[in-house]
Amino acid sequence: QVQLVESGGGLVQAGGSLRLSCAASGRTFSMYSMGWFRRAPGKEREFVAAITWNGGNTYYSDSVKGRFTISRDNAKNMVYLQMNSLKPEDTAVYYCATHRAFGPSTAWALSRDVEYDYWGQGTQVTVSS
Repeated sequence: QVQLVESGGGLVQAGGSLRLSCAASGRTFSMYSMGWFRRAPGKEREFVAAITWNGGNTYYSDSVKGRFTISRDNAKNMVYLQMNSLKPEDTAVYYCATHRAFGPSTAWALSRDVEYDYWGQGTQVTVSS
């Protein structure tokens, strides 16, 4: 059974930083691309960042590009999201997810939540102004 467990969320002031972690189990982690999504109050879930199975390519939404960095450690079955220069509009529940197909994926596919089949429970990030 695939399990994804996020951690690292919390309350931070605008301009601050947080590092989210996602621990994966139950699947050959290194074969699958991973993504981070978020859902703000009253809004639909949106794509944040994705990383291909081997870490060779990363993709970001325009709203976080240049501020957030996604990375992975396949030896530890971990994926991370380093968030810098946080803004109040980054406030949301953040979810990690594993792509449904192993191997190469396109940027377009990795930005779509329907392309992911397992999700974590989420971690709350709150940015105060």
